[in-house]
Amino acid sequence: MEILTLDVQTRDKSRDAKNLLRDSLIPLEYYGRGVDNQSLQVDYQTFRKLFRISGTNTIIELNIDDKQKTNVLAHRVDYDPITDEFSHVDFIDVKMGEELQTKIPLEFVGDAPAVRELAGVFTHHMTEIEVKCLPRNLVHTIKVDIESLVDFNSYIRVKDLVLPEGISVAIDPEDVIATVVPPREEEVVEEGAEGAEAEGGAEKEAASEEGGDKNEGEGKE
Repeated sequence: MEILTLDVQTRDKSRDAKNLLRDSLIPLEYYGRGVDNQSLQVDYQTFRKLFRISGTNTIIELNIDDKQKTNVLAHRVDYDPITDEFSHVDFIDVKMGEELQTKIPLEFVGDAPAVRELAGVFTHHMTEIEVKCLPRNLVHTIKVDIESLVDFNSYIRVKDLVLPEGISVAIDPEDVIATVVPPREEEVVEEGAEGAEAEGGAEKEAASEEGGDKNEGEGKE
């Protein structure tokens, strides 16, 4: 199990979020069952680099003021609606010996025959899945093999996932994760119309050439 370390500092609550962000600092909140809530801050670029690796499903060790170390998950990450930059982060306390519930991203792998052979469109209904596990069993992604999607009646459901050891799903096992749908009808119609138009154009061109040859012959007589 990978644990990343993040150096953070206690936040002066007299400074508002805009003031902190102006100085390239992200406001943080740390909380959880049985712990005291703490208002913290972190250097923007330091967090950006770490979060690119950790996401929301990797244990992070918060190093608070070089005095306190605690294990957390990034529970909520807010972004500025205009700049799409980080604006606020919530960290939730993690007890390493207690089961937790979180979400793990899905990684779709393989080649669906219904796409390759039937011109279908791959459709996924989930990009992540809610799971239960001990913190040490967390993984970055769960792979989903789409080779079983052989036709438009094939589905991949939650119960079909091959889960890493120690991880169980926390949602309905019958929920559909992915399928392949037929190409849209209008696309088929358009393709047919284009083919008919091309065929009709070829016939008209042939008829025109034939008529031209005939007229040319009559002119010679």
